[in-house]
Amino acid sequence: MSLDYETYLSPFTWRYGSPVMRRLWSEAHKRRLWRQLWVVLAEVQAEYGLVQPEQVADLRRHMEAVDVPRALALEAELQHDLMAELKAFAEQAPLGSPILHLGATSMDIEDNADVLRARQALDLILASLRGLLLDFARQIELWAETPLIAFTHLQPAEPSTLGYRLAGYAQDLLLDWEALQAVRKNLRGKGFKGAVGSGAAYAELIGVDHLAEFEQRLSQRLELPFFPIATQVYPRKQDYALVSGLAGLGGTLYKFAFDLRLLQSPPVGEWAEPFGKKQVGSSAMPFKRNPISAEKIDSLGRLLAQLPRLAWDNAAHSLLERTLDDSANRRVLLPEAFLISDELLRTAGRLVNGLVLNEEAMRRNLALYGPFAAIERVLMALSKAGADRQAMHERLRQHSLAAWPAVQAGAPNPLLDLIASDETLLAYLPAAELRHLMDAGAHVGDAPQRALALVEQIRLTLNPAD
Repeated sequence: MSLDYETYLSPFTWRYGSPVMRRLWSEAHKRRLWRQLWVVLAEVQAEYGLVQPEQVADLRRHMEAVDVPRALALEAELQHDLMAELKAFAEQAPLGSPILHLGATSMDIEDNADVLRARQALDLILASLRGLLLDFARQIELWAETPLIAFTHLQPAEPSTLGYRLAGYAQDLLLDWEALQAVRKNLRGKGFKGAVGSGAAYAELIGVDHLAEFEQRLSQRLELPFFPIATQVYPRKQDYALVSGLAGLGGTLYKFAFDLRLLQSPPVGEWAEPFGKKQVGSSAMPFKRNPISAEKIDSLGRLLAQLPRLAWDNAAHSLLERTLDDSANRRVLLPEAFLISDELLRTAGRLVNGLVLNEEAMRRNLALYGPFAAIERVLMALSKAGADRQAMHERLRQHSLAAWPAVQAGAPNPLLDLIASDETLLAYLPAAELRHLMDAGAHVGDAPQRALALVEQIRLTLNPAD
């Protein structure tokens, strides 16, 4: 088999995901894990007198010498990938060969290897997520007090701050961090329980009374807890929990990227993703600066969102003690769930660190739409000054409706002047006070303080010892 540009290559083999994540999900790394498990199994069996030390040593010497082409050649004959790798290993280690795979079934090796690999991959994801959270924390601190107009229903609403908006994404990421940490803590292997989970073959070798102790020693050697109950495979609900956790992270990054795309649109123009000096936005329209990185996040995020359903099906369709309903698709499901997540985090990190923020656009939009939001302050002040709340609400509503046509026509918002010159309102508050109250930038409540408090929570969560 030749892998070149004349055959289909998944984009995840070269375009998406980091080199280190791709290596984790490589065929060679998977087979090295298989061999590691065979060696550990032999080491523990040696403690029970089933295997000679020199046989273990022979296996250990060749544990890293994976020869994928030879194994694939054997698989073409055997039609069994694990047996092919076992035979390739046995050819290299003739002394250890007779005791390879003693008492085991294929999934004693494959399932435990899958969990070891998933744990390694999840550690990479968590490291990247940690970095992204700290990137957000720095941006929140920088922009905690910068006012802007917030949007509800994609319409201008009330003022907030840039730091507070960023804190919303960071808070979701912190929830993802906690969820994935819980998944990481609970990852368990199948253990070594044989063809249907009963451990019958191992019982024949060492006696049924030693099975629990035997598996515990294997667990300790691998530093991997095992499920107490497993069939031929570990419970596929674990895959569902794992992939769902990754999809949850994808949802957070999807929203961040989608919001960035909206804010980069020229009518708003407050945010933009970085754009290289030689970067081309369009083959037809030279002026274009498209948010392609944010769009990539949303595109891959949609793909990731579909994978928990596949993991659900695999768990639900694992009939009786095991079928092969999941076998083929798990070769794609787990690697791509991690590679997508990896690419999302890498891309999001570049966006957060390179985020282009247009303070002038924020000030412009706040000046244009903020007066509408500021009338809430005016209404509260008028009520405190003794005015009829309902009557003032109607008065302010009429002024707002009168101001909107000017705003829609592209003119400055006249609402401030309308309110500051209204004799009815001036009977309760002086013009200077009304103009002060109409400063929308001051109408942000405790958003800056809440944003900064989240920064402290992030750092405490990520660095509890500090």
